[in-house]
Amino acid sequence: MSLSATFIVPGDPGQRTGGYLYDARIVDQLRALGWSVEVIGLEGRFPDADGTARRSMEQALAAVPDGQAVVIDGLALGGVPEAVTAQSGRLDLTALVHHPLADETGLSPALRTRLLASEARALAACRRVIVTSPFTARRLGVLGLDPRPPAVIEPGVEPAALAGPVADRLAGRESGGCERLLCVASLTPRKGQDILVQALAALVDRDWHCVLVGSTRRDAEFAARVRRAIDEAGLGARIECVGECGHQALSAEYHRASLCLLPSHYEGYGMVVAESLARGLPLISTTGGALADTAPADCCLRCAPGDVEGFRSALQRWFDDGALRHRLVRAAVGRRNGLRDWPAAGSAFSAALREVPA
Repeated sequence: MSLSATFIVPGDPGQRTGGYLYDARIVDQLRALGWSVEVIGLEGRFPDADGTARRSMEQALAAVPDGQAVVIDGLALGGVPEAVTAQSGRLDLTALVHHPLADETGLSPALRTRLLASEARALAACRRVIVTSPFTARRLGVLGLDPRPPAVIEPGVEPAALAGPVADRLAGRESGGCERLLCVASLTPRKGQDILVQALAALVDRDWHCVLVGSTRRDAEFAARVRRAIDEAGLGARIECVGECGHQALSAEYHRASLCLLPSHYEGYGMVVAESLARGLPLISTTGGALADTAPADCCLRCAPGDVEGFRSALQRWFDDGALRHRLVRAAVGRRNGLRDWPAAGSAFSAALREVPA
């Protein structure tokens, strides 16, 4: 039997955020399993959809043959319930939800209310719902977005070599030199880089260098604010904003790092956790959203979202306590073999698409 599907995402499908990378990896795995998959990137503004976005979704769905499987990324789905509902009778629609739209940081109360209502209507038009974490599954119920139990398909990760500083520490080589810190996330309010800069500004007497990897275009105003904070703290030589990186450049940054940082206010999963653990890298993370579940306590120092002092304290413990560093490194390395790979995630996704809901 021929298997075919259409994936619909907002904007350029090649964007290098966690959600887009998840979608792309799943598409690759479905193709490896014999699916024919077309990926469509929509024009317009999402998730608070404008007229261009609505027309783009209408045209994309209208072009899909009757009965075909269509997977719509939640960022594109939730703001256009009318377009989705109009096609629900003839297409096999699946919602792929990374996190509820209303959970985005910085929304006005009016916009949050509007997104809750529109996402609930759009989800109701879909035959099935797939989420990327147990947290998001619970969150859909808490917010009253969809009463059905969704399929939970967590991200996979590629096997990777140990990061250089990790291998050194396992071999008993503690250089006592500069700690290289890595934060991988688009510069947007939800990712909390402003919190990180404040925490590091209180630790200028420690030896560290921090690299911020992630797009500065998704919220140019916030990215500019983070850069100003870096300059005002006199940290321009110690905190690098390198922008969005391709796969090889990002892998090189991971390999040079000794510690990964997630100051996020909220994550629907937090793929950086798995990418870090695949290299044996410990983390300092908030407990925002799914991070309370996905960032393991045995290899991660954790604090509440938005807690500058908590993040500063965790960083100070890392800098000052060699025994703690070794304990966290050993625990992170011990997590590597238990990580799910992308073929397993792809197989689960394929099975979910083929399942006929009750």
